[in-house]
Formats: sequence, structure tokens, C-alpha cells
Amino acid sequence: MKKIQMVDLKSQYDKIKDTVNASIQEVLETNTYINGPHVHQFQKNLEEYLDVKHVIPCANGTDALQIAMMGLDLKPGDEVITADFTFAATVEVIALLQLTPVLVDVDLVNMNISIEGIKKAITPKTRAIVPVHLFGRAANMEAIMQLAKEYNLYVIEDNAQAIGAYCKFSDGSKKKAGTIGHVGATSFFPSKNLGCYGDGGAIFTNDNDLAHKLRGIVNHGMYVRYHHDVVGVNSRLDSIQAAVLNAKLPLLDEYNHARREAAKKYNAAFNGHSKIVIPDFDLNGDDHVFHQYTLRIIDADRDGLMQHLLDKGIPCAIYYPIPLHSQKAYLDARYKESDFPVTNQLVEEVLSLPMHTELDDEQIQFITESVLEFLK
Repeated sequence: MKKIQMVDLKSQYDKIKDTVNASIQEVLETNTYINGPHVHQFQKNLEEYLDVKHVIPCANGTDALQIAMMGLDLKPGDEVITADFTFAATVEVIALLQLTPVLVDVDLVNMNISIEGIKKAITPKTRAIVPVHLFGRAANMEAIMQLAKEYNLYVIEDNAQAIGAYCKFSDGSKKKAGTIGHVGATSFFPSKNLGCYGDGGAIFTNDNDLAHKLRGIVNHGMYVRYHHDVVGVNSRLDSIQAAVLNAKLPLLDEYNHARREAAKKYNAAFNGHSKIVIPDFDLNGDDHVFHQYTLRIIDADRDGLMQHLLDKGIPCAIYYPIPLHSQKAYLDARYKESDFPVTNQLVEEVLSLPMHTELDDEQIQFITESVLEFLK
């Protein structure tokens, strides 16, 4: 059995190295390192894949979120609602722009932002909602968009973990995560489902005017060189990263399928165990692309299990060990522990197992048997 990786980028690269290397070589030979043809081609390819009017590439996923908020003209003091149980980048950009983050609890089953939590958090100062499609599963965008319409709020989708996942609606239609709100943002960090070999990100929107503004913001506020029409930043996807992404984008659905198949095998091994809560997803659906495969360990020693797996050479991780409302940078007297019962429960229970496109049956069997060995 080959060594188990949390994310096996080397094995993935080995299968596409000729295409990737040739694409990178083109960039090196043409010297088009910034805003070159590979960037423009990737933009068009991703627009087609997502079925969205506009993709604006940028330097990383955190920038994508910040630029999206800048484009909506949110003002200092405006309240922005987001989930307490997620990575800090989401709340970080809200604070950086001197907006007021409003953290709410999440749903115990899907771990995405609680719709009831959003309803309770809306005030006259609320201007936007930032749902995070956590671990690869789409949030309830139908309910979120209904609330946004009712209260005249913007919706900024944090799609860093769920590119390729679909959001389903009650009328039977579906759209890809990141393309439903007023604007969406994603990351191409190497470990993402669609990852480059450095940093990268993108913003999505179907709003022509907003797209125009965002294109200026990512490039120092310029539409014409040395003419700065809006306050901007320097956040551009470089051509080498775009070349890598162009090589991998045609394989994204295949990659996501492989992740779902691995998740099915994990679920089959753990199903019915009294101490394990497996991810709840439609086995034949496409609303979950498993950026992470995350269990809940109940009435058992989660940390002891983690150490047991590490001792056996099985990487694993806790995403996320400290909720945002408890982070030193985001402490706020408005928050009470009673506001976050689910988040506080999840940080004590969650454990993520290896999940990537190259997991094989032998590895999955070893991982699942090792988990069950400890929890017998």
C-alpha cells in the first residue's frame, strides 16, 4: 500500500504532468506572466463550466471575498452575516473592510449556516449574507436568496470548498454553487478540488455592472493604464497558475466524482455505528463534492482516535478546532456561548479523514478498519 496522504497532489500531478508541463512551458517561452492568454482562456473556460456570465480571476480566495465586498460598496459599520463554523478568511475580510461581522450558528446535519440563525440576526444595519459551502456541500441557497429578497440584502457566496457542487431548488432546477448569489468567490489553493500550484482565486457574477467594477478593483482600480477610476488592489491570477488550472478544469467533474465515490465507501464502512455520524448526502446526487470527508465522533474519545490514526500513519485533521466567536481577533461582547450550541458541539466532535482524487480501495479499507478498531 502506498503512503496515505491527506491530499495526494503528487499522484494527481503524475497523471497530467505532460499537459501541465507543456502549458507552463508555453508561458515561459512567451513571457506572458501577467494577464496573458492563459488567464483569459481560463476565464472563458470557467465561465462556460459554471454557466455564469462573468469570471474575474484574482490572486487568491481571500482577495476574492474582499474584492467582492468592495464591489458592492458596503460601508464601515454595515452588518454582514456569516457562519461561525468555518475558516477565518470569511470573517477576516469583513473586519478588514471595517464592516461589522455577525456570526451565527450552523445546522447540525449539513454544517452550513443556519437559516433560522440568519433570520434572528437580521437588523436594520444588515447589508449582506455570506453563506459558506462548507466541506464541499452546498448551503440552502433557495432559503438564503428568499431572505435576501425579503430584506433587500446582498448575498456573497464563499465557494472556496465547493466548486462544481450544485444547489438544488424546490422547482427541480439546479445551479452550480457560487453562481446564485449576487457574487461568488472561490480559491484555487493547491489542496482545493480545483487547485493550482500556488495561490489563485476568482470571483463570479451575472451582474454586468458589478463585473465591470470588479475588473477595475483587481487591477489597482484601472480600466485604462494610469487612470484610477475606483479604489482598487493588486490581485491578479498569474499566467502560470492559469495554465495549471486550464489543464485541470476539464477533469474537475471527474475529480469530484472520485471524491464522492470515496465518500460512499467511507459511509458504507461506518454506516450504523453508534459512535460515528457519517456525512448526510444524496448518494446519487451532486450537491456535495467532498472537499473534506468529515465525521462526527460522539460518546467517544475523538482526540484519542485522531492520535490512534496518526500513530498508524493515517493523516487526519480537525476542521475547525476553535469557533470564530472564540478567536481572539473576533471576540465581541454581543456573542454568548448559548448563541452557538451547534458550533460548540461540532468543534468537539468533527474529524476529517483523507480525501482526494487518488484514494484507492486498499487505503480506504485500512483507514476505515483503523477507525473501527479504536471505536469497537
